[in-house]
Amino acid sequence: MDTVAKRLKDFGAFWYDFVVGDDWRVAVVVLLALLATFGLSKTSVAAWWLMPAAVAVILPVSLWRARKR
Repeated sequence: MDTVAKRLKDFGAFWYDFVVGDDWRVAVVVLLALLATFGLSKTSVAAWWLMPAAVAVILPVSLWRARKR
């Protein structure tokens, strides 16, 4: 049973590292943008523009923060 628990823990750690990566703020912004895009898609407002706008905002912020370190 130890090996199953270890494999599950390793699997979860991989996905956490893959999704969150170096900056958890980027992951949060992407998640919020995905949720907002989903919400907009349920209305009559076009939703295609929200993800590119979120990336256009968070990418320079993330690069600035990485360079500052």
